Amino acid sequence: MSIDLAPLRSARRLLIEAELEPVQGKRFQPTGFPDLGPATFQAGDTACLLLESAQSMANRLEETIWDKSNNTVVDDLAGISFVVVNDESGQFLTSSIVESHRLNSPYILESKDKTFHQQLREDCSVMEKGPIDRKALAKTLLKYDINALIHGVFLAKQEFAGGRLRVARALSSFIEAEQVQVAASGGVKNDHVDPQGDAKKGFGNVPFHREEFTAEKITAYFNVDIQQIRSYGLGEDVENLLTLLSLYKIRALLDGDLRLRTACDLQPKQEDVVATRPKGFVLPNLDSITKSLKDAIEKCKSEMTVNSVVYKK
Repeated sequence: MSIDLAPLRSARRLLIEAELEPVQGKRFQPTGFPDLGPATFQAGDTACLLLESAQSMANRLEETIWDKSNNTVVDDLAGISFVVVNDESGQFLTSSIVESHRLNSPYILESKDKTFHQQLREDCSVMEKGPIDRKALAKTLLKYDINALIHGVFLAKQEFAGGRLRVARALSSFIEAEQVQVAASGGVKNDHVDPQGDAKKGFGNVPFHREEFTAEKITAYFNVDIQQIRSYGLGEDVENLLTLLSLYKIRALLDGDLRLRTACDLQPKQEDVVATRPKGFVLPNLDSITKSLKDAIEKCKSEMTVNSVVYKK
């Protein structure tokens, strides 16, 4: 049965909040930032914690469609556009889906193999002067890397319209915890051979402290900018494809691996995930999304390509 996307066609945003909980126990390990540590903050009288940032969640959402065993997209998404990068021996190196900057990856654009670089530059040449033709840019990104239309991209090099070609994220996400408290603990790294050994060299018994957290509520937030997807001007079939691909990533992440860190293993508290906007929209199950997504890919297959780059230093 195909998914009815009619409730989303008049919406500007699809906003989803999924309440999470630790798989076991009450404690969880926070994300840590250099020179900052756990990202705690106050919201009025409520002590809060940024459990996972927008940048990290974008990476996790992208990983839902990548088959690490075979270094390609998952079977259900065969036909979507992306760029694969191999080394000079023909071994897989990376791809535009895996790379943080997608098409702007140095492994794609800085290789001595300039075949794809020149191809992309030629397609972007119509935007070298004057205002950026957003539809032309979106069509080019659809052709080479559909995920850039969902997770954003910035083609910063001067040869691409003077470094003006950029698209913001249409799908963004983060995880926050509310009413948090520190759960302090610790331990000892034991050396049964030489307990008094030089700790600086890795010997001896070394005590350590550990900070985890508890929370009254943990929420994963997802925001799909439907208006931005419409603004690409690529037609209803592509709009449906981008919307379904976004839904697929959200559902696959919630159904799949939410072990964010060694001691931060989470799961949704409820199976049904209901949107806060538009009211009443329920996130479909993964099987339903997959069936509709396959049909949407088939309709747009001729507008997408899979390209290869040989990375040469």
